Amino acid sequence: MKKVIENFKTLLIALIIAIIIRSFLFQPFYIPSSSMEPNLLVGDRIFVSKYTYGYSKHSFPFSPKIFKGRIFNTRPNYGDLVVFKTPSDNRTDYIKRLVAFPGDEIQFIDGDLYLNKNKIEKTEYNNNQKIRCGKNETEVFFFKEKLNEKKEYNIVYNKVGSMINTDIYKVPNNHYFLLGDNRDCSRDSRFLTSVGYVHEDNLVGKAQIVFFSNDTLKGSLFKFWNWKNSIRGERFFKKLK
Repeated sequence: MKKVIENFKTLLIALIIAIIIRSFLFQPFYIPSSSMEPNLLVGDRIFVSKYTYGYSKHSFPFSPKIFKGRIFNTRPNYGDLVVFKTPSDNRTDYIKRLVAFPGDEIQFIDGDLYLNKNKIEKTEYNNNQKIRCGKNETEVFFFKEKLNEKKEYNIVYNKVGSMINTDIYKVPNNHYFLLGDNRDCSRDSRFLTSVGYVHEDNLVGKAQIVFFSNDTLKGSLFKFWNWKNSIRGERFFKKLK
């Protein structure tokens, strides 16, 4: 009986430590969709820093109502890869790129992204790779997008059926506007009824690194005999930007 109690105490301590690390330091997340290709792939496992933006109720398991607002709040940066709870249910985790702050105006004009009436710089580059959208592969144009001098990243637009023009989005106070890097295969802040503007309290953390990656369309992780085809070793410990 004493051994059982000791084992229980050990497990309980391990569980408490795991919850503390998950809530205050780093939390692993799995990428289930292609909305962030080519930067995040289906099957990527990433670490998200929980302390970067401070803490809200959504920093903790099951989002307990233990306090309001954020504590140790730190403003994110343009271009950050942000994990957040969707405003529609305050439960589902999404990851998108932050492109606009409270008071900013966002609009697509002739296929170009404008921030506060300034055209965001993007440079096309050659890449014959096809990008996934769901289970399908799509031909896309590849670009380097530059929100500022310090933040450049890859984005893609469909060669056929791309979003060309939108109304102006005016970001409300205490909210942010986020987009997927796979611009025509992403449900993000452009879809006001399902995602829309994201309140600062819904920010969970900043994506920092891919620690493991497995192409689920080429084989389950449990099918070890197919690991040479499904595991993406080149993505292990890849720093995100």
